[in-house]
Order: sequence, then C-alpha cells, then structure tokens
Amino acid sequence: MDARIERVAPGRRPSCNTWLIGDADEVIVVDPGSDAQAVLTAVSDREILAVICTHGHEGHVAAALEVAARDETPVALHRRDVLAWREVHLGREPDIEMEEGGIFEVADVALEVLHTPGHSPGSVSLYCERLGVVFSGDALTADGPASHDGEYPDFPGQLSAIGQELLTLPEETRVLPGHGDEITVETAGRRFDAWVAAGPTDGRAGTG
Repeated sequence: MDARIERVAPGRRPSCNTWLIGDADEVIVVDPGSDAQAVLTAVSDREILAVICTHGHEGHVAAALEVAARDETPVALHRRDVLAWREVHLGREPDIEMEEGGIFEVADVALEVLHTPGHSPGSVSLYCERLGVVFSGDALTADGPASHDGEYPDFPGQLSAIGQELLTLPEETRVLPGHGDEITVETAGRRFDAWVAAGPTDGRAGTG
C-alpha cells in the first residue's frame, strides 16, 4: 500500500489543518484552509484529484477554488453547507454535492463520506478503512465537539453524529480533526460522557 497521509499546518488565520491523502503521483486535499500557496507547495507536482471540504465555514474553504484551479480539480461539499460556502465564494458553486456513503478514490485507498452534522448542517467526516483513519473536520476534535465562533449551532445533533457515525468505527481508528491534535476513537469514546455532561457552554474554544 503506497497511500500516505500528510498534514499541512494552518497558514494564515483563520484556517485549519489541511490533510493530503495520496502517493507520489496523486493526492486528495481535505480542507484547503485559507493559505492556498502552503497547500500547493506541499502538494508539489502531484496531481490533485479532488478538493474536499468537510464543511462550508470560511476557515476551511477560503482557498478551495485557488487550490482546485491549478489542476482544474472538482471541489466537493455537502449540499446543506452551500449557504455557508456562498458567504465566501459567491457566484461559484461546489462541483460535487457529497452525500452519506459517497466514495472518493485516490492512490490505492477509498474515502467514505459520513454525514456528521451539528457543527454545521452539512458537516461530513471521511473514513478510510485501509489507512485506519477518519478525517473529522470540526465534528470532533481531541478536545471534544468543536464550536463555531464560540457557539454550538446544534450541540445535541453534533453529539448524536459523533456517537452514531464516529464512535462506532474500530477503536484503533485515528481521528484526524480540522484543528489541533489527533485522537483515537477509543479515547474519544472514553471521554464522550464527560463531553455530554459538560454541555455546550464549557468554554471549549471555537474553531470555525
């Protein structure tokens, strides 16, 4: 198996973790953030097959069109986050409307779309069984469910998505979030009850 995962550190603010999945020839970009040049430098001369946005908030999608333009690559977003996308990219819609169960292939692996709403209506996570990882966007970080601008638009829904879609994955699965450090499904499962008990006003920082 040649596929590997690379993290592009956040560039200009507001931004996020950008993840590259692929091999020496091709990659998929997950959450291009706001610094297109940093992403394209990391990609180098590899072909970009798709730019996938886990949700439509500015810090995750600002550089999407610039990154995609280099190789005339499609941009993917869940249809329920198109309104947030339009606040950043008015006049240009995403090319692919993601849905639960959708599949993206790169190198020798597949990424499965999991609809994990709550942080935003169209938040998705991307599960790669062969690599043992899930890219969780802002649905779940090492500190728990991520807020947006210090608020939780749908905290119960976010918790439900975590419980139903993410904590049901194999315990050893690495959770690679949109912000901060990674966690495992096993660790998240052990912390879940504490996150539920703390509720949506426990001071967790907003991440975008």
